[in-house]
Amino acid sequence: MHISDGVLSAQVLLAGAAIAAGGTAVGLKKMDTEKMPRVALMTAAFFVASLVHVPVGPSSIHLLFLGLMGILLGWACFPAILIGLLLQSLLFQHGGITVLGVNTVNMALPALIAYLLFGPLVRKQGKSLPFIGALLAGSCSILLSSLCTAFSLVFSGEEFTSIAKLIVVSHLPIVAIEAMITASVVLLMKKVKPEMIEASSRKLLRKGVVVASH
Repeated sequence: MHISDGVLSAQVLLAGAAIAAGGTAVGLKKMDTEKMPRVALMTAAFFVASLVHVPVGPSSIHLLFLGLMGILLGWACFPAILIGLLLQSLLFQHGGITVLGVNTVNMALPALIAYLLFGPLVRKQGKSLPFIGALLAGSCSILLSSLCTAFSLVFSGEEFTSIAKLIVVSHLPIVAIEAMITASVVLLMKKVKPEMIEASSRKLLRKGVVVASH
């Protein structure tokens, strides 16, 4: 899922950099001191998980934890993934600096979409709805990420079409694996540390009470 330097067109690079900068700015604005340890933990998990590559033709597959990052971090997934990718590029030459914005968008945007679409389900009481929400967050985030990566290549040149198709197909097993991992972790956290899942909804409720009181 890491696109290397020298592959993408200038237009794709500029668009990715602009979207990544905007998402990171919003993520930093919404990140408070209470959320910083969670952001650091998920950045480390993302950094380690995406270092374990399994070669598949000209590409490779690996875990990303995007659905889990989206559920736990919300908009803060943008700076978390940006930092993880930057460290991987500087320390292990995975990806690159010029493609940092595109790679960030290809992973952080699906994580954010998973948070917006399935976060409310995950924060429901009980087990069934949170389990379904976590399954959808884990699977859809990886599928969307592979599609974003594929489109980044296709928009840079028709010669990348076959590689783009391979990237999407090769990540289908990861879609299922990430769905189960995300669902298992979410159910465990709701049992032993529910405040990590429900913190954002409580903050929104408190803000609503304050506004109503005025």
